[in-house]
Amino acid sequence: MYNDIFNSDFLKKLQNISLKIKITSNSNNLGIRKSKAQGDSQEFSDFREYSPGDDIRKINWNAYGKSDRLLLKLFTEEREALVNIFLDASKSMDFGKEKKSIKALQLAATLAFLSLKDSDRVCINILGENGLYSSKALNSKNSFKYYTDFLEKIEFKGKTNINGCIKRKDKLLGGLSIIISDFFTEENLEECLKYLKYKKQDFILIHILSPEEINPNFRGHLRIRDSETKIYRDITVNDEVVQKYNAALKEFTINLKSISKKLGGRYVVISSDESLEEIIFKKLWNNIF
Repeated sequence: MYNDIFNSDFLKKLQNISLKIKITSNSNNLGIRKSKAQGDSQEFSDFREYSPGDDIRKINWNAYGKSDRLLLKLFTEEREALVNIFLDASKSMDFGKEKKSIKALQLAATLAFLSLKDSDRVCINILGENGLYSSKALNSKNSFKYYTDFLEKIEFKGKTNINGCIKRKDKLLGGLSIIISDFFTEENLEECLKYLKYKKQDFILIHILSPEEINPNFRGHLRIRDSETKIYRDITVNDEVVQKYNAALKEFTINLKSISKKLGGRYVVISSDESLEEIIFKKLWNNIF
């Protein structure tokens, strides 16, 4: 699934981009990202008044000679980011001629690669029918195969409780959370987004839909089955029904985007028939990189 995608040309393009992350991490691990905290890197950040117990080596003696004030030099600390990728593994994700599940797996692998490239720590979290289960959290570039092997074993089945799964992820230290899902759920998604906000997460919703869901082109009397509940329904699909469906889908995406923006997150809609390069370098370009 990944060998044909991660060819030399694609990898070369990925080397030139990085995830945009608002760092608020409490992690003490050094990395290449600039934290809001102050530390011992060589990039000057600001001054502040000396307080008893501060490191006297950081006193700016030139400023003291001019103003008789003890001022400390502050430097921007460089820390690794913790990137949590949450992947919806419900059965509805396995829908479409171009399956949403395949594109979601490929996208999760790409995002993991970009994070590891920048020495960020990555954890892939599966939102499954039996709850949340997670990979190791690693930051070595050599760990990429571990993540592709982990993703290869995922089965898309049953229903997923997105809110419940994400709230089980208690070890969030700040950083970036990316949720990849079709968001076909009866839950109030605002709850889990508020939880991520409370946990000081910069978050991105990647809303993946199939072409059949974006632009349904079937008409007539149909018997359909819910892929998650296995319940059958007999329906008649005509132009009026399709118009109502399109209006409901539009309202749903606008509402999800509005909630994300209100809570400081980012939101992107993608189609499962789009190429990975198109998704990365067009759809996600202004939102993630």
